[in-house]
Amino acid sequence: MAKKYIVKLTEEERKMLKGIISTGENPAKKILRAQAILKADKSWTDEKISEALDVNKATIERMRKQFVEEGLENVLKGRYGNRQYSRKLDGKQEAQLIAMTCGEAPEGRLRWTLHLLADRMVELKYVDSISHETVRQTLKKMS
Repeated sequence: MAKKYIVKLTEEERKMLKGIISTGENPAKKILRAQAILKADKSWTDEKISEALDVNKATIERMRKQFVEEGLENVLKGRYGNRQYSRKLDGKQEAQLIAMTCGEAPEGRLRWTLHLLADRMVELKYVDSISHETVRQTLKKMS
C-alpha cells in the first residue's frame, strides 16, 4: 500500500537534521525525531524505522503526518508543538472566584472546597460550566 504522507527533505533540511544528530547538544527526543525523519526521507518503511529506533510504528506514522501537514519545525518540537489553550475564566470571573473564596463558607461547612466553589460559580451564573480543576489552577495562579 502506498504511503499517504511522503517525507521529502530539502538539502538544507537534511543538513540541519544531521547537525542535530551529530552535535550531541540536543534532547534525546529531538535527536530521535531527526533520525526518524531522515530515515523516512530515504524511503525506509515505518516498520523498519520503528525497529531501528525502537519506537512504536504509530509514532513514526504520526511524525510523517505532522511533517507533511505542519512542517519540520513542528515535528522536532514534538507532539504538542503548536498546541494553544484558551483561558477558561476572564479577569472579572477570576475576581468573583477569589472574592467568593475569601468570603464565608456555605452554611454547614467549615471551608470552601474546589467542588463547592465550582458549583457556586455556575449557580450564580458567573460561568456556564467550570470544573474543580479550573478552580484549583486559577487559585494556584493567584497565590
